[in-house]
Amino acid sequence: MLALDRDRFAILRNATIGLAIMAGVGMALIWARSEAVGTPAIGKPVVGTFSFRILEREETGRPDRPLRILISTQIAPGQAIRARMGVDRDFAHQDLAVGATGTARMRLIAPSRAVVPGAYDPARAAWFEGVSAVGTFMGKPEMSASRPSGGGGGLRERLGNWVADRIVAYGGSSAAAAIAETLVTGNRTGLAPADIQAMRDAGLAHLLSISGLHVGAVIAVCWFVAMRGLALFPALALRIPLPLAASTLSAGAGIGYTLLTGAELPTIRACIAAILVLLALALGRRALSLRLIAVAAIAVLMFWPEAAVSPSFQMSFAAVVAIVALHNARPVERWREQARSGGFVMKWASWLGLLFVTGIVVELTLMPLVLFHFHRTGIYGSLVNLVAIPLTTVVVMPALGIAMLLDMLGLGAPAWWVAGLATDFVIDLARFAASRPGAVILTPVVPLWPALLCCAGGFWLALWSGRTRLYGVVPFGLGLAWIMLASAPDVLIAGDGRQVIVADGDDIYRTRDAGRFDDEAMYELMGTSDTQVRNITERLGTSCLGRTCTFSLNPDKGLVRFLIVSADTDSHPADLAAMCAGASVVVSPSLLPEDCRPQSFLIDAKELSRQGGAAIDLDDLTVRRARPDGDRHGW
Repeated sequence: MLALDRDRFAILRNATIGLAIMAGVGMALIWARSEAVGTPAIGKPVVGTFSFRILEREETGRPDRPLRILISTQIAPGQAIRARMGVDRDFAHQDLAVGATGTARMRLIAPSRAVVPGAYDPARAAWFEGVSAVGTFMGKPEMSASRPSGGGGGLRERLGNWVADRIVAYGGSSAAAAIAETLVTGNRTGLAPADIQAMRDAGLAHLLSISGLHVGAVIAVCWFVAMRGLALFPALALRIPLPLAASTLSAGAGIGYTLLTGAELPTIRACIAAILVLLALALGRRALSLRLIAVAAIAVLMFWPEAAVSPSFQMSFAAVVAIVALHNARPVERWREQARSGGFVMKWASWLGLLFVTGIVVELTLMPLVLFHFHRTGIYGSLVNLVAIPLTTVVVMPALGIAMLLDMLGLGAPAWWVAGLATDFVIDLARFAASRPGAVILTPVVPLWPALLCCAGGFWLALWSGRTRLYGVVPFGLGLAWIMLASAPDVLIAGDGRQVIVADGDDIYRTRDAGRFDDEAMYELMGTSDTQVRNITERLGTSCLGRTCTFSLNPDKGLVRFLIVSADTDSHPADLAAMCAGASVVVSPSLLPEDCRPQSFLIDAKELSRQGGAAIDLDDLTVRRARPDGDRHGW
């Protein structure tokens, strides 16, 4: 018994040491990555006329679409920066090719921080992307006479336009053309906002982001064609290992597709993981296993440790882990064996049933992550994906590839028609599912702990076998219930102080009209939409005089009096000081005088510039900041 206790102690000690080493290595990687690529933002707004060179562009070049470009410029001697610019749609888009140079008057500011605690932080993304500023042109750029004639960006634009035009020409809708263009080039700017929202609410948003599904489909089709095609030539089949040849050709196709679609970081990660699967196939090893997934995740995090907090990384690997764990479970293995030995009808019924179960498992696995990051999810996702994923990977994408090949011979019309018809069916399915009553679940900002609890339960379910793995249902279920029951913040204050969102029971109010991107982010964190938010002046008990508004909240646990002061207030200093003294919390986007002393918190331009947006909990009257005290991140 003593020896057994010692063995258990040794296992626990070694496991603790191993975890400590891995945590240390992980933090060292994060620090090294931040030091290597981290790019400080410009300190203050800059306005001037500067020469620039275009590095990237995020549009197809059509005049009716907005355009964003990434440029390199020098705003001061020895201060060369990269900036992301928004370009007016009236400018000559065709002159803004990748690699082109020009001169323009522009206004540059630092990338914005998270609008409120828990929101997406553009400044953090810009830090790791090497972007120091964002801005706009204050006039039409003057491009140099000589500019590149092609390049990757030009190829993507021409290919995207060609695909979209062909889909429409052979009977597809404009929505189908935009989705087809997205699948081929990764360009999403042609998608209508209503269609994007419908895809999200139907659980099909992943089809619009080039990631593991798309790269995997391209590689799988190429691998199958290469294996079958090379086997037709005995001289090759007898002299070279076909899995190695097919894996090599498929890896080339996957890399080419990644480059064609813009080589976004999620696509690169998916390509790396797919190449590891091809390597396993070439070596005769099991193609999908949890060990291989772990190797792929480690490979990605070695180069991009910041990906660990990105939704695309978490959701991609969580979905693959869920699929592999499910299909390696003994009941599912027996299910597949029975399907193989049954008749035709039984076989197809079994495979369809297994596909449906897989969809439900993936949907449940991703639900905590989707609600944590995006605060809304569609409840019909598993049913819709049961049709949409096979249709996209087996019909739409192969049809697009065949159509582009046959079009060189003038024979692509049937394939374009099939691709357009199937894509229209996908978008119609998304619209139908999204329009059903109760199709969408909305949740407010979710604490980190329930999401971690779901992850712990999910990993337990995936890593163990037999009945022991069922213990993971408990933490996963508790975490998911915690997420579903999360309550909205009482008050959200935007980082510039111009918008305040107030929760009063089941009603949500705002202090100004909607329309800005920041407002939409705040509505998501409140677990609501702009159509359900009313103006604060419609709330009983709110008094707005001139450019100030006062209201009280939390009557059951002690009134908290708010004073909202607009940026252009014309209140007399003495009157303003008196109003501040009678308020618990004062919020203003401008700098208020020193004699404005509320009872609890003053959140004006000085505080907002230092700590960003805020969330207020009325129960204990505490404030959380977007940049809390002690925040020393470079961005």
